[in-house]
Amino acid sequence: MRRMRFAPPTDHYDERLEKIDEQICNLMKERKILSNNNPGFPRASLITEWSQKYNFYEDFLRSIFSQLLDEEVYKPTVKPRGFMKNIPILKLFEKDQILYTVTVISQFENASIVRLNIDRMPDDVMSDMDREEHLYYRLSIDAEGKYYDCRWEGGSGSGEHFSYTYIVAPALPDDHSSYQFVFTECKTPYDKATGFEFRL
Repeated sequence: MRRMRFAPPTDHYDERLEKIDEQICNLMKERKILSNNNPGFPRASLITEWSQKYNFYEDFLRSIFSQLLDEEVYKPTVKPRGFMKNIPILKLFEKDQILYTVTVISQFENASIVRLNIDRMPDDVMSDMDREEHLYYRLSIDAEGKYYDCRWEGGSGSGEHFSYTYIVAPALPDDHSSYQFVFTECKTPYDKATGFEFRL
Protein backbone atom coordinates (compact mmCIF):
# COMPACT_ATOMS: atom_id res chain seq x y z
CA MET A 1 0.00 0.00 0.00
CA ARG A 2 1.28 3.46 -0.85
CA ARG A 3 2.73 5.12 2.21
CA MET A 4 2.39 8.74 3.23
CA ARG A 5 5.47 10.90 2.80
CA PHE A 6 7.54 10.79 5.97
CA ALA A 7 8.00 13.97 7.98
CA PRO A 8 10.47 13.98 10.91
CA PRO A 9 8.59 14.30 14.21
CA THR A 10 11.05 16.93 15.43
CA ASP A 11 13.84 19.16 14.11
CA HIS A 12 16.01 18.34 17.12
CA TYR A 13 18.82 15.77 16.99
CA ASP A 14 21.47 15.23 19.63
CA GLU A 15 24.62 14.94 17.52
CA ARG A 16 26.34 13.02 20.30
CA LEU A 17 24.15 10.04 19.35
CA GLU A 18 25.42 9.74 15.79
CA LYS A 19 27.92 6.95 16.47
CA ILE A 20 25.43 5.02 18.60
CA ASP A 21 22.71 5.35 15.96
CA GLU A 22 25.11 4.14 13.29
CA GLN A 23 25.91 1.14 15.47
CA ILE A 24 22.18 0.43 15.75
CA CYS A 25 21.95 0.44 11.94
CA ASN A 26 24.92 -1.91 11.71
CA LEU A 27 23.37 -4.28 14.25
CA MET A 28 20.10 -4.29 12.31
CA LYS A 29 22.05 -5.24 9.19
CA GLU A 30 23.82 -8.06 11.05
CA ARG A 31 20.46 -9.23 12.39
CA LYS A 32 19.00 -9.26 8.89
CA ILE A 33 21.91 -11.26 7.46
CA LEU A 34 22.06 -13.76 10.33
CA SER A 35 18.31 -14.47 10.13
CA ASN A 36 18.28 -14.56 6.31
CA ASN A 37 15.78 -11.70 6.54
CA ASN A 38 13.31 -13.88 8.44
CA PRO A 39 13.82 -12.91 12.10
CA GLY A 40 10.49 -13.90 13.59
CA PHE A 41 9.47 -12.28 16.86
CA PRO A 42 11.07 -12.60 20.33
CA ARG A 43 9.09 -14.77 22.71
CA ALA A 44 7.15 -13.02 25.48
CA SER A 45 9.59 -14.06 28.20
CA LEU A 46 12.46 -12.34 26.36
CA ILE A 47 10.48 -9.13 25.97
CA THR A 48 9.77 -9.13 29.71
CA GLU A 49 13.39 -9.92 30.57
CA TRP A 50 14.80 -7.19 28.33
CA SER A 51 12.28 -4.59 29.48
CA GLN A 52 13.36 -5.15 33.08
CA LYS A 53 17.07 -5.41 32.31
CA TYR A 54 17.26 -2.30 30.12
CA ASN A 55 14.42 -0.30 31.69
CA PHE A 56 12.06 -0.13 28.70
CA TYR A 57 8.30 -0.57 28.57
CA GLU A 58 7.30 -3.95 27.16
CA ASP A 59 4.95 -2.42 24.59
CA PHE A 60 7.77 -0.17 23.40
CA LEU A 61 9.98 -3.21 22.73
CA ARG A 62 7.10 -5.05 21.06
CA SER A 63 6.60 -2.06 18.78
CA ILE A 64 10.28 -1.96 17.80
CA PHE A 65 10.48 -5.67 16.98
CA SER A 66 7.20 -5.45 15.06
CA GLN A 67 8.76 -2.78 12.85
CA LEU A 68 11.78 -5.04 12.26
CA LEU A 69 9.65 -7.94 11.02
CA ASP A 70 9.61 -7.01 7.35
CA GLU A 71 11.72 -4.30 5.76
CA GLU A 72 10.09 -4.90 2.36
CA VAL A 73 6.91 -3.07 3.35
CA TYR A 74 8.96 0.14 3.29
CA LYS A 75 10.32 -0.42 -0.22
CA PRO A 76 9.26 2.48 -2.49
CA THR A 77 6.29 1.60 -4.66
CA VAL A 78 6.54 1.96 -8.42
CA LYS A 79 4.14 4.60 -9.71
CA PRO A 80 2.53 3.48 -12.98
CA ARG A 81 3.18 5.94 -15.81
CA GLY A 82 2.33 6.06 -19.48
CA PHE A 83 -1.00 4.23 -19.70
CA MET A 84 -1.08 1.97 -22.76
CA LYS A 85 -4.19 -0.22 -22.73
CA ASN A 86 -6.54 -2.47 -20.80
CA ILE A 87 -6.31 -6.18 -21.55
CA PRO A 88 -9.58 -8.04 -20.89
CA ILE A 89 -9.11 -11.48 -19.38
CA LEU A 90 -11.27 -13.83 -17.37
CA LYS A 91 -9.58 -15.84 -14.68
CA LEU A 92 -11.67 -17.24 -11.86
CA PHE A 93 -11.57 -19.51 -8.84
CA GLU A 94 -14.52 -20.60 -6.72
CA LYS A 95 -14.58 -22.00 -3.20
CA ASP A 96 -17.33 -22.23 -0.58
CA GLN A 97 -19.73 -20.12 -2.66
CA ILE A 98 -17.15 -17.34 -3.00
CA LEU A 99 -16.01 -16.32 -6.49
CA TYR A 100 -12.53 -14.84 -7.00
CA THR A 101 -11.95 -13.18 -10.39
CA VAL A 102 -9.46 -11.09 -12.34
CA THR A 103 -11.15 -9.64 -15.41
CA VAL A 104 -8.75 -6.98 -16.71
CA ILE A 105 -5.09 -5.99 -16.59
CA SER A 106 -4.26 -2.30 -17.03
CA GLN A 107 -0.96 -1.95 -18.87
CA PHE A 108 1.43 0.95 -18.33
CA GLU A 109 4.92 1.52 -19.69
CA ASN A 110 6.60 0.53 -16.42
CA ALA A 111 3.99 -1.52 -14.56
CA SER A 112 0.65 -3.31 -14.64
CA ILE A 113 -2.39 -2.86 -12.43
CA VAL A 114 -4.26 -6.00 -11.41
CA ARG A 115 -7.61 -6.01 -9.62
CA LEU A 116 -8.92 -8.99 -7.69
CA ASN A 117 -12.70 -9.11 -7.28
CA ILE A 118 -14.34 -11.23 -4.60
CA ASP A 119 -18.06 -11.94 -4.76
CA ARG A 120 -20.09 -13.84 -2.20
CA MET A 121 -23.44 -15.45 -2.74
CA PRO A 122 -26.24 -13.27 -1.29
CA ASP A 123 -27.14 -15.89 1.28
CA ASP A 124 -23.53 -16.66 2.22
CA VAL A 125 -22.87 -16.29 5.93
CA MET A 126 -19.48 -14.86 6.84
CA SER A 127 -17.28 -17.20 8.84
CA ASP A 128 -16.07 -16.42 12.35
CA MET A 129 -12.62 -15.65 10.92
CA ASP A 130 -14.06 -13.09 8.50
CA ARG A 131 -15.93 -11.36 11.29
CA GLU A 132 -13.14 -11.32 13.84
CA GLU A 133 -10.01 -10.81 11.72
CA HIS A 134 -9.02 -8.48 8.93
CA LEU A 135 -7.93 -10.45 5.88
CA TYR A 136 -6.40 -9.49 2.57
CA TYR A 137 -4.75 -11.32 -0.32
CA ARG A 138 -1.05 -11.06 -1.11
CA LEU A 139 -0.23 -11.36 -4.82
CA SER A 140 2.79 -13.01 -6.39
CA ILE A 141 3.45 -13.93 -10.01
CA ASP A 142 4.51 -17.42 -11.08
CA ALA A 143 6.36 -16.77 -14.33
CA GLU A 144 9.01 -19.48 -14.68
CA GLY A 145 11.73 -17.80 -12.67
CA LYS A 146 11.10 -14.19 -13.64
CA TYR A 147 10.54 -11.93 -10.62
CA TYR A 148 7.78 -9.34 -10.41
CA ASP A 149 7.36 -6.93 -7.52
CA CYS A 150 3.71 -7.01 -6.45
CA ARG A 151 2.35 -4.32 -4.16
CA TRP A 152 -1.09 -4.30 -2.59
CA GLU A 153 -2.55 -0.82 -3.04
CA GLY A 154 -5.62 -1.33 -0.88
CA GLY A 155 -9.18 -2.36 -1.45
CA SER A 156 -12.79 -1.51 -0.86
CA GLY A 157 -16.21 -3.09 -0.65
CA SER A 158 -18.72 -4.46 1.79
CA GLY A 159 -21.21 -7.25 2.16
CA GLU A 160 -21.19 -9.35 -1.00
CA HIS A 161 -18.44 -7.66 -3.05
CA PHE A 162 -14.80 -6.67 -2.43
CA SER A 163 -12.10 -5.44 -4.79
CA TYR A 164 -8.32 -5.32 -4.21
CA THR A 165 -5.80 -3.43 -6.36
CA TYR A 166 -2.16 -4.38 -6.98
CA ILE A 167 0.73 -2.72 -8.79
CA VAL A 168 3.01 -5.19 -10.56
CA ALA A 169 6.44 -4.13 -11.81
CA PRO A 170 7.84 -4.48 -14.37
CA ALA A 171 4.81 -4.62 -16.65
CA LEU A 172 3.36 -8.07 -17.26
CA PRO A 173 3.44 -9.59 -20.77
CA ASP A 174 0.32 -9.03 -22.83
CA ASP A 175 0.07 -12.81 -23.24
CA HIS A 176 -1.33 -13.79 -19.85
CA SER A 177 -0.97 -17.51 -20.62
CA SER A 178 2.75 -17.25 -19.80
CA TYR A 179 2.23 -16.67 -16.07
CA GLN A 180 -0.15 -17.29 -13.17
CA PHE A 181 -1.47 -15.03 -10.43
CA VAL A 182 -0.91 -16.56 -6.99
CA PHE A 183 -3.10 -15.09 -4.25
CA THR A 184 -2.30 -15.92 -0.62
CA GLU A 185 -4.78 -15.07 2.10
CA CYS A 186 -3.15 -13.15 4.98
CA LYS A 187 -4.09 -11.65 8.30
CA THR A 188 -3.28 -8.03 9.03
CA PRO A 189 -1.41 -6.26 10.45
CA TYR A 190 1.56 -8.68 10.29
CA ASP A 191 1.02 -10.31 6.90
CA LYS A 192 0.59 -13.79 8.39
CA ALA A 193 -0.60 -16.38 5.87
CA THR A 194 -3.75 -18.31 6.85
CA GLY A 195 -2.91 -21.33 4.69
CA PHE A 196 -5.46 -20.58 1.95
CA GLU A 197 -3.99 -19.92 -1.49
CA PHE A 198 -5.32 -20.06 -5.02
CA ARG A 199 -4.02 -19.55 -8.55
CA LEU A 200 -5.58 -17.80 -11.51
